[in-house]
Amino acid sequence: MFSNADLPLYYEWHGEPRADRRPLLLIHGGGSTIESNWGRLIPLLRDSRRLLAVELQGHGRTGAGEGPASFEGSADGVAALLAELGVGPVDVLGFSNGGQVAMQLAARHPAAAGRLVVASAPFRRDGMIDGFWEGMAGATFEHLPQVYRDADLAVSGDPAHAERMFELDHELMLTGFTDWPDALPAAIAAPTLVVVADRDVVRVEHAARLAALIPGARLLVVPGNHGDYLGELAAASDPGPLCRTLPFIEDFLA
Repeated sequence: MFSNADLPLYYEWHGEPRADRRPLLLIHGGGSTIESNWGRLIPLLRDSRRLLAVELQGHGRTGAGEGPASFEGSADGVAALLAELGVGPVDVLGFSNGGQVAMQLAARHPAAAGRLVVASAPFRRDGMIDGFWEGMAGATFEHLPQVYRDADLAVSGDPAHAERMFELDHELMLTGFTDWPDALPAAIAAPTLVVVADRDVVRVEHAARLAALIPGARLLVVPGNHGDYLGELAAASDPGPLCRTLPFIEDFLA
Protein backbone atom coordinates (compact mmCIF):
# COMPACT_ATOMS: atom_id res chain seq x y z
CA MET A 1 0.00 0.00 0.00
CA PHE A 2 1.05 3.61 -0.48
CA SER A 3 0.65 6.66 1.76
CA ASN A 4 -0.95 9.86 0.51
CA ALA A 5 2.08 12.11 1.13
CA ASP A 6 3.77 14.31 -1.47
CA LEU A 7 6.17 11.38 -1.95
CA PRO A 8 3.95 8.34 -1.29
CA LEU A 9 5.83 5.72 0.71
CA TYR A 10 5.12 2.08 0.09
CA TYR A 11 4.36 0.13 3.26
CA GLU A 12 3.23 -3.30 4.36
CA TRP A 13 1.64 -4.67 7.51
CA HIS A 14 2.61 -8.12 8.75
CA GLY A 15 1.09 -9.96 11.70
CA GLU A 16 -2.01 -9.21 13.74
CA PRO A 17 -2.57 -6.26 16.10
CA ARG A 18 -1.57 -6.95 19.70
CA ALA A 19 -3.16 -5.03 22.57
CA ASP A 20 -0.14 -5.69 24.77
CA ARG A 21 2.59 -4.66 22.29
CA ARG A 22 3.22 -1.66 20.10
CA PRO A 23 3.68 -2.24 16.37
CA LEU A 24 7.30 -2.51 15.28
CA LEU A 25 8.34 -0.20 12.45
CA LEU A 26 11.08 -1.63 10.20
CA ILE A 27 13.27 0.88 8.32
CA HIS A 28 15.63 -0.71 5.79
CA GLY A 29 19.19 0.21 4.89
CA GLY A 30 20.59 1.72 1.72
CA GLY A 31 20.05 -0.16 -1.53
CA SER A 32 17.41 -2.39 0.03
CA THR A 33 13.80 -3.38 -0.28
CA ILE A 34 11.56 -4.79 2.43
CA GLU A 35 12.28 -8.28 1.11
CA SER A 36 16.06 -7.96 0.85
CA ASN A 37 16.48 -6.39 4.28
CA TRP A 38 13.72 -8.02 6.30
CA GLY A 39 12.66 -11.12 4.36
CA ARG A 40 14.28 -13.47 6.87
CA LEU A 41 13.36 -11.49 9.99
CA ILE A 42 9.66 -10.85 9.35
CA PRO A 43 8.61 -14.54 9.50
CA LEU A 44 10.33 -14.86 12.89
CA LEU A 45 8.50 -11.88 14.42
CA ARG A 46 5.09 -11.63 12.79
CA ASP A 47 3.47 -14.18 15.11
CA SER A 48 4.46 -12.23 18.23
CA ARG A 49 3.90 -8.61 17.20
CA ARG A 50 2.48 -6.53 14.39
CA LEU A 51 5.10 -5.22 11.96
CA LEU A 52 5.01 -2.15 9.73
CA ALA A 53 7.69 -2.19 7.02
CA VAL A 54 8.32 0.82 4.77
CA GLU A 55 10.34 1.53 1.65
CA LEU A 56 12.08 4.90 1.62
CA GLN A 57 12.56 7.34 -1.24
CA GLY A 58 13.66 5.59 -4.43
CA HIS A 59 13.69 2.10 -2.91
CA GLY A 60 11.57 -0.85 -3.97
CA ARG A 61 8.05 0.30 -4.76
CA THR A 62 8.53 3.90 -3.60
CA GLY A 63 9.24 6.50 -6.28
CA ALA A 64 12.45 8.50 -6.53
CA GLY A 65 10.78 11.87 -6.02
CA GLU A 66 12.05 15.18 -7.34
CA GLY A 67 14.80 16.13 -4.89
CA PRO A 68 17.72 14.47 -3.12
CA ALA A 69 17.20 12.03 -0.28
CA SER A 70 17.92 13.06 3.31
CA PHE A 71 17.72 11.37 6.67
CA GLU A 72 15.65 14.25 8.01
CA GLY A 73 13.25 14.21 5.07
CA SER A 74 12.82 10.45 5.29
CA ALA A 75 12.10 10.72 9.01
CA ASP A 76 9.47 13.39 8.37
CA GLY A 77 7.92 11.23 5.64
CA VAL A 78 7.74 8.23 7.97
CA ALA A 79 6.22 10.40 10.71
CA ALA A 80 3.58 11.61 8.25
CA LEU A 81 2.81 8.00 7.33
CA LEU A 82 2.38 7.05 10.99
CA ALA A 83 0.03 10.01 11.47
CA GLU A 84 -1.93 9.05 8.37
CA LEU A 85 -2.29 5.48 9.61
CA GLY A 86 -3.26 6.68 13.08
CA VAL A 87 -0.60 4.60 14.82
CA GLY A 88 1.95 5.67 17.35
CA PRO A 89 3.98 5.53 19.28
CA VAL A 90 5.58 2.58 17.53
CA ASP A 91 8.74 0.73 18.39
CA VAL A 92 11.37 1.21 15.69
CA LEU A 93 14.12 -1.00 14.25
CA GLY A 94 16.33 0.80 11.76
CA PHE A 95 19.33 -0.73 10.01
CA SER A 96 22.29 1.23 8.58
CA ASN A 97 20.82 4.24 6.72
CA GLY A 98 17.51 3.20 8.24
CA GLY A 99 19.10 3.50 11.68
CA GLN A 100 19.96 7.10 10.92
CA VAL A 101 16.38 7.71 9.79
CA ALA A 102 15.16 6.06 13.00
CA MET A 103 17.30 8.38 15.13
CA GLN A 104 16.06 11.41 13.23
CA LEU A 105 12.48 10.19 13.70
CA ALA A 106 12.97 9.85 17.46
CA ALA A 107 14.68 13.24 17.73
CA ARG A 108 12.33 15.20 15.43
CA HIS A 109 9.07 13.43 16.30
CA PRO A 110 9.49 12.12 19.86
CA ALA A 111 5.82 11.20 20.21
CA ALA A 112 6.16 8.75 17.32
CA ALA A 113 8.83 6.52 18.84
CA GLY A 114 8.36 4.08 21.71
CA ARG A 115 11.47 1.92 21.92
CA LEU A 116 14.28 2.34 19.43
CA VAL A 117 16.78 -0.17 18.02
CA VAL A 118 19.60 1.50 16.06
CA ALA A 119 21.53 -1.15 14.14
CA SER A 120 24.88 -0.47 12.42
CA ALA A 121 24.27 3.27 12.00
CA PRO A 122 26.88 6.03 12.35
CA PHE A 123 26.25 9.58 13.46
CA ARG A 124 29.64 10.93 12.41
CA ARG A 125 31.72 10.23 9.32
CA ASP A 126 34.72 9.09 11.36
CA GLY A 127 32.61 6.24 12.69
CA MET A 128 33.22 4.18 9.55
CA ILE A 129 36.09 1.74 9.09
CA ASP A 130 39.24 2.73 7.18
CA GLY A 131 38.71 2.92 3.43
CA PHE A 132 34.91 3.16 3.59
CA TRP A 133 34.64 6.71 2.29
CA GLU A 134 37.25 6.20 -0.41
CA GLY A 135 35.36 3.13 -1.59
CA MET A 136 32.08 5.02 -1.52
CA ALA A 137 33.51 7.90 -3.53
CA GLY A 138 34.75 5.55 -6.25
CA ALA A 139 31.62 3.39 -6.39
CA THR A 140 29.49 3.19 -9.51
CA PHE A 141 26.20 1.46 -10.22
CA GLU A 142 28.16 -1.53 -11.51
CA HIS A 143 29.49 -2.02 -7.97
CA LEU A 144 25.98 -2.45 -6.57
CA PRO A 145 25.66 -6.15 -5.69
CA GLN A 146 23.48 -8.05 -8.11
CA VAL A 147 21.28 -9.24 -5.27
CA TYR A 148 20.19 -5.62 -4.65
CA ARG A 149 19.54 -4.98 -8.33
CA ASP A 150 17.47 -8.15 -8.61
CA ALA A 151 15.51 -7.40 -5.43
CA ASP A 152 14.64 -3.89 -6.59
CA LEU A 153 13.65 -5.02 -10.08
CA ALA A 154 11.46 -7.77 -8.64
CA VAL A 155 9.21 -5.23 -6.94
CA SER A 156 9.65 -2.01 -8.95
CA GLY A 157 9.46 -3.67 -12.38
CA ASP A 158 11.74 -0.95 -13.74
CA PRO A 159 15.44 -1.57 -14.48
CA ALA A 160 16.14 2.17 -14.25
CA HIS A 161 14.67 2.34 -10.73
CA ALA A 162 17.63 0.51 -9.16
CA GLU A 163 20.09 2.87 -10.84
CA ARG A 164 18.23 5.90 -9.53
CA MET A 165 18.13 4.26 -6.09
CA PHE A 166 21.91 3.88 -6.22
CA GLU A 167 22.34 7.53 -7.22
CA LEU A 168 20.14 8.71 -4.35
CA ASP A 169 22.00 6.62 -1.78
CA HIS A 170 25.41 7.54 -3.19
CA GLU A 171 24.63 11.25 -3.01
CA LEU A 172 23.07 10.88 0.44
CA MET A 173 26.20 9.34 1.89
CA LEU A 174 28.78 11.50 0.12
CA THR A 175 27.16 14.93 0.36
CA GLY A 176 23.99 14.57 2.41
CA PHE A 177 25.55 13.01 5.49
CA THR A 178 27.46 15.46 7.62
CA ASP A 179 28.58 14.95 11.20
CA TRP A 180 25.73 15.21 13.64
CA PRO A 181 26.22 17.34 16.74
CA ASP A 182 26.28 15.42 20.00
CA ALA A 183 23.11 17.27 20.93
CA LEU A 184 21.08 15.31 18.38
CA PRO A 185 21.50 11.81 19.85
CA ALA A 186 21.46 13.38 23.32
CA ALA A 187 17.95 14.65 22.56
CA ILE A 188 16.55 11.16 21.92
CA ALA A 189 14.17 10.33 24.75
CA ALA A 190 13.10 6.88 23.55
CA PRO A 191 14.67 3.91 25.34
CA THR A 192 17.34 2.85 22.87
CA LEU A 193 19.41 -0.21 22.03
CA VAL A 194 22.46 0.44 19.85
CA VAL A 195 23.56 -2.68 17.96
CA VAL A 196 26.81 -3.20 16.05
CA ALA A 197 28.69 -6.24 14.76
CA ASP A 198 32.32 -6.90 15.60
CA ARG A 199 33.16 -6.95 11.85
CA ASP A 200 30.81 -4.16 10.86
CA VAL A 201 31.55 -1.17 8.62
CA VAL A 202 30.70 0.96 11.67
CA ARG A 203 33.43 0.95 14.31
CA VAL A 204 32.48 -0.70 17.60
CA GLU A 205 33.93 2.24 19.55
CA HIS A 206 31.75 4.59 17.51
CA ALA A 207 28.63 2.62 18.42
CA ALA A 208 29.74 2.76 22.06
CA ARG A 209 30.08 6.54 21.77
CA LEU A 210 26.58 6.77 20.31
CA ALA A 211 25.14 4.67 23.12
CA ALA A 212 26.89 6.89 25.66
CA LEU A 213 25.30 10.00 24.15
CA ILE A 214 21.72 8.73 24.06
CA PRO A 215 20.34 8.97 27.60
CA GLY A 216 20.04 5.53 29.17
CA ALA A 217 20.88 3.68 25.95
CA ARG A 218 22.21 0.14 25.96
CA LEU A 219 24.92 -1.27 23.66
CA LEU A 220 24.88 -4.72 22.05
CA VAL A 221 27.96 -5.96 20.18
CA VAL A 222 27.35 -9.18 18.26
CA PRO A 223 29.67 -11.43 16.25
CA GLY A 224 29.06 -10.87 12.57
CA ASN A 225 29.19 -8.37 9.75
CA HIS A 226 27.14 -5.48 8.43
CA GLY A 227 23.66 -6.97 8.40
CA ASP A 228 24.07 -10.72 8.73
CA TYR A 229 22.79 -10.55 12.32
CA LEU A 230 19.48 -9.22 10.98
CA GLY A 231 19.31 -11.70 8.11
CA GLU A 232 19.99 -9.02 5.48
CA LEU A 233 20.04 -10.80 2.12
CA ALA A 234 23.40 -9.64 0.79
CA ALA A 235 25.22 -10.17 4.10
CA ALA A 236 23.86 -13.45 5.47
CA SER A 237 24.48 -16.86 3.98
CA ASP A 238 23.16 -18.78 6.99
CA PRO A 239 20.50 -18.03 9.63
CA GLY A 240 22.84 -18.45 12.60
CA PRO A 241 23.72 -14.79 13.25
CA LEU A 242 20.06 -13.73 13.05
CA CYS A 243 18.90 -16.54 15.33
CA ARG A 244 21.58 -15.67 17.89
CA THR A 245 20.87 -11.92 17.86
CA LEU A 246 17.09 -11.76 17.63
CA PRO A 247 16.40 -12.89 21.23
CA PHE A 248 18.40 -9.91 22.55
CA ILE A 249 16.39 -7.51 20.39
CA GLU A 250 13.09 -9.12 21.34
CA ASP A 251 14.00 -8.95 25.03
CA PHE A 252 14.75 -5.24 24.72
CA LEU A 253 11.48 -4.56 22.89
CA ALA A 254 9.33 -6.62 25.28
